[in-house]
Amino acid sequence: MTSKDLLQESYSALVSNKSRSILTMLGIIIGIAAVIATLAIGQGSQQSIQANIQALGSNLITITPGVAKGAGVTVSSGQGSAKTLVMADEQALAKQLTNISGIDPELTVREQVVANGTNTSVSVVGTTTAYQSNRSIAIADGAFFSDTQNTNKSKVAVIGPTVLTDLFGTNAVPSDAVGKTVTLGGNLFTILGVTVAKGGSGFTNQDNMVFVPIATAQQYLSGGNNITSISISADNSNDMTDVQAQATAIMLQQHNIADPTQADFTIQNQSNIVSSASSILQTLTILLASVAGISLVVGGIGIMNMMLTTVTERTKEIGLRKAIGATRSDINTQFLAEAVMLTFTGGTIGIILGVGTAWIMNNFFSIDTSVSSFSIILSVGVAASIGIIFGYYPARRASRMSPIEALRFE
Repeated sequence: MTSKDLLQESYSALVSNKSRSILTMLGIIIGIAAVIATLAIGQGSQQSIQANIQALGSNLITITPGVAKGAGVTVSSGQGSAKTLVMADEQALAKQLTNISGIDPELTVREQVVANGTNTSVSVVGTTTAYQSNRSIAIADGAFFSDTQNTNKSKVAVIGPTVLTDLFGTNAVPSDAVGKTVTLGGNLFTILGVTVAKGGSGFTNQDNMVFVPIATAQQYLSGGNNITSISISADNSNDMTDVQAQATAIMLQQHNIADPTQADFTIQNQSNIVSSASSILQTLTILLASVAGISLVVGGIGIMNMMLTTVTERTKEIGLRKAIGATRSDINTQFLAEAVMLTFTGGTIGIILGVGTAWIMNNFFSIDTSVSSFSIILSVGVAASIGIIFGYYPARRASRMSPIEALRFE
């Protein structure tokens, strides 16, 4: 039997009972579509988080308060909630660190900002002029505040584009806000400028932040000398490990801590954060894909069940084929080809459905997705494997039938 004859016979056998073939393929279709969509969401989310972290600034090392366990790296639940960082820490680091391009202290508080009869909840970041270069902040209109304004504790602010639209309307442009006043913590602040949109989400969204001088924030918003974090920008990525080690030594000295395991601060760089976030997302993606993959096994069992039923229904046909010269190999190949064709067709439809689902989620539901060639190759391989694995037993059973017993079968 030629390959062309084999394909025609397999196609005819599957089309002769369309409903059963379609229902059998559903498990494969849904399973592969779910796996592709799940992997696309996982990879898209991973790329989005990496882009958001990189958008915060290049080669950043961040120091946050918190009780550490293990040389200031592994942190207990106290991280960020303790108040162990002060301006003196930032000044010591700025004076002693080498191979850095900038350093800025940050005091972040959550406040209601009111303007133009509208209010919204935003993250207010008290910082210095170095923040602008460290975080690659561009100004769409107006200007960032100066060192003099920080020293004088001036009530000035720079707002993000999301804050602009929330307070002044969706059609507002940056020039509409510059020079206007907003209320923060019961105090009037003058808007100096509006930043260029960078994107992001949640508390890391710089577009939904208000930036004020850190001395002003301490005076009017927090009422203390503590700061939330210190950000250090290394000259290049190769210097990050060295700068991190320097910063750890300086901070231990500043806080009079001899044992690094007792450090009351945490130092992390962007590589650590990206690696941790990617690892968590990768684990979740694999878990969800594995759950979705269970339906592929169920689909494979369905194919085996259908092929066993088909072998029983076509017993006389098998006997007749053997009687006129068909070999055991011919019968085995025939039924195996039908199983593979069934799974391959279902797999192809599943791939189209999975890619389509990822596209719809990305374009209509604003969920970041990324369909990789690996997920498609994996799906094709899985579909073919299921056809061979679950089709082998029914095909072997058919090929081992005795032609005389098969012809007598009722």
